Amino acid sequence: MATKNSTDDPLAPVTLAVGQEDLLLDRAVQQVVAAARAADADTDVRDLTADQLQPGTLAELTSPSLFAERKVVIVRNAQDLSADTIKDVKAYLVAPVEEITLVLLHPGGAKGKGLLDAARKAGAREVACPKTTKPAERLTFVRSEFRASGRSATPEACQALVDAIGSDLRELASAVSQLTADVEGTIDEAIVGRYYTGRAEASSFNVADRAVEGRAAEALEALRWSLSTGVAPVLITSALAQGVRAIGKLSSARGGRPADLARELGMPPWKIDRVRQQMRGWTPDGVAVALRAVAEADAGVKGGGDDAEYALEKAVVTIAMAARSRR
Repeated sequence: MATKNSTDDPLAPVTLAVGQEDLLLDRAVQQVVAAARAADADTDVRDLTADQLQPGTLAELTSPSLFAERKVVIVRNAQDLSADTIKDVKAYLVAPVEEITLVLLHPGGAKGKGLLDAARKAGAREVACPKTTKPAERLTFVRSEFRASGRSATPEACQALVDAIGSDLRELASAVSQLTADVEGTIDEAIVGRYYTGRAEASSFNVADRAVEGRAAEALEALRWSLSTGVAPVLITSALAQGVRAIGKLSSARGGRPADLARELGMPPWKIDRVRQQMRGWTPDGVAVALRAVAEADAGVKGGGDDAEYALEKAVVTIAMAARSRR
């Protein structure tokens, strides 16, 4: 969650929270409400959906009060406001009322873009709440959660937590909160494993790790457990591809310190050490075979085959055999 203008004041007359990540949208609202109540404990908070804000409602909510009370008016799904209500909001943006903070939640996109543009033109404080779609973004989120809590977690612990929990930011935030409340000192991978063993075993990256280490039986067991707990097949093929490519990259790289290789290959230093341990049985031909197996599995799970589970099992076995080609 990041602001996009120079005035990062939660009590700005208008705050525009833009994006589709529910946790970040809720936090943007909570930040404004907390700031308002810190300034005035009796702040009146009105939290409305688009259908509740009818023409004329905003004028009623923002009319001067005899008691000059502070007020926060939250409008969710602003893209769904009626045309007449949008006119009301645009008029208000031109001349916002003192002691009142208007918070507009909008997913972005084309629908309701006119209101979005009007709020920006009026100088609204904007908070970006984008949906996190990439593993790297979720890893960054977890790191920022630990930093915000004033706690230290190793890179391996952060990665293990993302692997175990998945893509839900609320669950990731909750997991960080639990760990920081229960554990003293630096949080490492072993601690995450103790708390989230069952979920970690369902991780797509656990499947990939066992496969590239040549442990076929364990990889198949992890694969079946992952699929039974709802892990998407495409996430497993992605993890397999990342694991095999990492082996290929490191095996063809010049020797050197983990930090130097990390910069050269675009990997964190801790991952360099892990991949070095995993690549002991690999040959260049084995990497090529494994990459073909991943490509075939990827095609299979995306509609090119009749049985996604079989495609994944075949790929896991092929990769595990390739990992042992030098032994």
